[in-house]
Amino acid sequence: MTPAYILTLSCPDRLGLVHAVSGFLLEHGGNIEEAAQYNDDATGLFFMRVQFACGQHDHAALKTRLASFAEPFAMRWSLHAKSAAMPTVLMVSREGHCLNDLLFRVKSGLLPIDVRAIISNHRDFYQLAASYNIPFHHIPVSAATKAQAEARQYEIIEAEGAELVILARYMQVLSDDLCTKLAGRAINIHHSFLPSFKGAKPYYQAHDRGVKLIGATAHYVTADLDEGPIIEQDVTRAEHTDTVDDLTSRGRDTESLVLARAVKWHSEHRVLLNGHKTVVFR
Repeated sequence: MTPAYILTLSCPDRLGLVHAVSGFLLEHGGNIEEAAQYNDDATGLFFMRVQFACGQHDHAALKTRLASFAEPFAMRWSLHAKSAAMPTVLMVSREGHCLNDLLFRVKSGLLPIDVRAIISNHRDFYQLAASYNIPFHHIPVSAATKAQAEARQYEIIEAEGAELVILARYMQVLSDDLCTKLAGRAINIHHSFLPSFKGAKPYYQAHDRGVKLIGATAHYVTADLDEGPIIEQDVTRAEHTDTVDDLTSRGRDTESLVLARAVKWHSEHRVLLNGHKTVVFR
């Protein structure tokens, strides 16, 4: 079978970019299987994702030729083998709905990620990790030990070669330093009540206010708490008859779905950063 690759790129917009990219692939024996592009008039940037098959060159040779091709266009680009599952580390605290959902989807072949490790500041899910034969690292975090804990977390992330870190309801605020180290490769999920209901027990606060919509947001992690570039969002309706448990259950389902979509699109290289926003080629 001919190897397939995914090329993503962004650069200042100009005439002929689609023609140039498709011509480059044709010249090097690439057969385009899927392509999408977007011109952002507000920023003057061009974004493109191309999936193509190519048996004329291997991955390394293609990257060398792409580097020469991209330079005159000032392109930021990446090339990935389509068949490669993305090395991933999951982080979790005591709410396991997103963790459990992601692990089941991976096991079922629905997410192209390779979960190398699970990190938690509690021991609650070590048995779940063991049932999937995934290493579990318990790293307690306190104000006094935060720096040492994050150093150990980052050591594990780097040792596992993780290209993606998923905060699957990890309830610790990452330091600015760790956020910088994980820029563009860490995804967080939170309820979409922010900024209305910050702090503990948001569903209790929402129930008390009689909300009619609850939802979830998946975004990239930045030093600005819960304000990173948004990848995916969704909502579900709430009724006056709903209890706090009803809202919590429905909210957790929405969080799991939104996070799974964001992880899928990121791991398929469908998400490109556009300043404080994202371009998502679904």
